[in-house]
Amino acid sequence: MAAVLGRVAELPALLALSRSALVRHWDTPALDRALEWARYFQHVHDRFRARPQLREALGRRLRRAQPCSPPLGFSALGRCPELLGLALLENRALPPAACRRLLRRLLLPPGAGAGPESRGLAPLARRKAAARLLALPRRPGGTEPRVRAEAQLLLGRLREEEAQEGAGAAGRPRWLCGVLERLPLPRAFAVVAAALALLGQGSGAEGAGDGDRDGSGPDGNRASAAGDGCIAGLLLSWLLGNLERFSAFCLCLPGSLLASLAGHYSQLSRPYLDLLTAWGSQLHYDPLQGRWVKSCLEKAELSWEELRERFSCLCQGSALLREQTQAALKLLKIRDGDFQVRGLSVWTDLLMEVEK
Repeated sequence: MAAVLGRVAELPALLALSRSALVRHWDTPALDRALEWARYFQHVHDRFRARPQLREALGRRLRRAQPCSPPLGFSALGRCPELLGLALLENRALPPAACRRLLRRLLLPPGAGAGPESRGLAPLARRKAAARLLALPRRPGGTEPRVRAEAQLLLGRLREEEAQEGAGAAGRPRWLCGVLERLPLPRAFAVVAAALALLGQGSGAEGAGDGDRDGSGPDGNRASAAGDGCIAGLLLSWLLGNLERFSAFCLCLPGSLLASLAGHYSQLSRPYLDLLTAWGSQLHYDPLQGRWVKSCLEKAELSWEELRERFSCLCQGSALLREQTQAALKLLKIRDGDFQVRGLSVWTDLLMEVEK
């Protein structure tokens, strides 16, 4: 046991070395030795995690070996392959040959001679490659793949959280808010919309998770659907929990995308219609121009043309959404006097437009 304690104390040094410029001298045998040490530490974790006294002794020895940094605990032993792989992937000093060797080790599929580290490192390598792709300069017309990739990464992380049998469930909304608030709002809105679209299409699992969402069997499909429903609920709660945020979300995105989301999520359709109603109420008819105009530039969010386009998109959606939209417009028309001629009620004019 003394020998094991001594070796465990070397873990902080191994991780520090993997983040340093000294790895520029590593060749492929040196990389293999580092990965072997990572597997050894993982084996120690698996062997002693069910023995509380030994687990505590290993944790104490590990903490004593790193007094000047946030200490790694016993659980870090089990995550050592991931910690080492991430540090090396982020270290530009790693020579090309060693880097290629590392990527081959990470991406080797389980069951084809891969070591235990590939269980966690293959997804890690895919995510790191995606992160590097997302860091490339933005090109005209190239934002959609970027947003979709970011949405898939977000869904993958949320699914990981969901799969932990409710562990830390109370902290998921706070974590999600923290992630999205780090992004510029237009980009955060686009990512959330793309994630909801993927979930709504039932294809969000493709490329978004870690390859372990096989969904085989009816129970697996039901569990997967329930998990995705919880994730969609989190995203919708973030959007609808703040009226100013939801308003900005609807202003940033095209009417066709919002109509598609409203068709998939009933929680969105009613608030979206209410928002359009509020914006339409701020228009007035200018007889000199012969058109509806903003009564107050500071308050009115959408022009007549934009409002008409939004309602038209809703009426081009599902039958249920079209009926809901037309029913809302008819009710507003009645409340406004039930006029049958143009220029007296914005709702009369909108209803005439969408029923053409």
